[in-house]
Amino acid sequence: MFDKVLIANRGEIALRVVRACQELGIQAVAVYSDADSEALHVRHADEIYHLGPPPAKKSYLNVEALLQAAKETGADAIHPGYGFLAENAAFAKAVTDAGLAFIGPSAEAIDKMGNKSAARRIAEDADVPVVPGSDDVGSADEAVSTAAEIGYPVMVKAAAGGGGRGIRVAENKEELRKAVQVAKREAESAFGDGTLYLEKFLANPRHVEVQVMADHHGGAIHLFERECSMQRRHQKVLEEAPSPGISAEVREKMCEAAVRLAKNADYANAGTVEFLVEDDEFYFIEMNTRIQVEHPVTEMLTGVDLVKEQILIAAGEPLSVAQDEVPFVGHAMEFRINAEDPDNDFMPSPGEITFLEVPGGPGVRVDSAIYQGYKIPPFYDSMVGKLIVWALTREEAINRARRALKEYRLEGINTTIPLHLRLLDDKVFLSGDYHTGYLEELLKEG
Repeated sequence: MFDKVLIANRGEIALRVVRACQELGIQAVAVYSDADSEALHVRHADEIYHLGPPPAKKSYLNVEALLQAAKETGADAIHPGYGFLAENAAFAKAVTDAGLAFIGPSAEAIDKMGNKSAARRIAEDADVPVVPGSDDVGSADEAVSTAAEIGYPVMVKAAAGGGGRGIRVAENKEELRKAVQVAKREAESAFGDGTLYLEKFLANPRHVEVQVMADHHGGAIHLFERECSMQRRHQKVLEEAPSPGISAEVREKMCEAAVRLAKNADYANAGTVEFLVEDDEFYFIEMNTRIQVEHPVTEMLTGVDLVKEQILIAAGEPLSVAQDEVPFVGHAMEFRINAEDPDNDFMPSPGEITFLEVPGGPGVRVDSAIYQGYKIPPFYDSMVGKLIVWALTREEAINRARRALKEYRLEGINTTIPLHLRLLDDKVFLSGDYHTGYLEELLKEG
């Protein structure tokens, strides 16, 4: 087992990993920028290390500084959290080249599954259904030729993409030519890689992902699915499990396909296999090679601590549970609390938290790294916390979430709490029959 783990991240995920390490008897090292000197992950860690100025490139994305931090603190492993360098194959390789353990999949697995067109080929080899589409397209002319075979509308997607960036929809060849140019520029700016590919655009699909976990001894399991269709601009707003829109038969087939894919990719550690579901058909779209923001949904549903499992696997331990030992009880939901103004086109709302009162009670969990008096910096992601609830039924979970959100008093900044309360009274959401485009439609209505 590791003696000391450095967490190459900030905010609530850094605090989440700090706590997991401490429960395993491992010393946790927090890193921080000037903007995060008073952050909770810094306060609760066993040891801290200053990285540099607030801009991420000079702090949380500074590979040299992170490796130096690990060396000077005597850490023997690095946990990347999510975001920043979590899915950066070069960082994972640099960590292992430095003689440290990377708490995540191998650089080779990140590289294979991080390129979405390559991941499609791996899925096809594993007999996992994929959305009709193409391999890499090198030009607008090639895209137009390929789209003629697939059929319009099509999605132009960045092969190295993520977070909804580098995606455009085209209804005809004129729109496609423009979409290729825009998506290529956006992908080059965001990811340093302008490679694109095409997928058939599904009109009203659900976005459902399967949590997988694999060890270095050939073991691989799934921990069921999460429904992620409530999205704005391809960014998830809330998640729930089990999905209210798929049958038990589809669930079983999809989860088995996710495990098959992980095995075919020689994958080890935590990963999420993402699918689009339309009617009773599901299609692989990508694999996230890291722990997800919404991992607490699965933890509440199954009782398995995914972050501890990550650490144990990286230390060479086998999976702590077999497939038939994974519980599947009740219903869980996660609500992302962002420092944004839903009434002003979701403008970021950094600033000081003047009053904070978090909800509690049975089946309520709050993952956050804020406190009263804390000043949310303007340099990073706007998410300041996550409210997670669990109950025996979906209806009970919704009622519990509504009560908890009303208890959640966070003053001094604007947040997305009012949006979540609106959704919990929305007839379509309550029915469970919603799709990835539904929230955008609802917001347009005002």
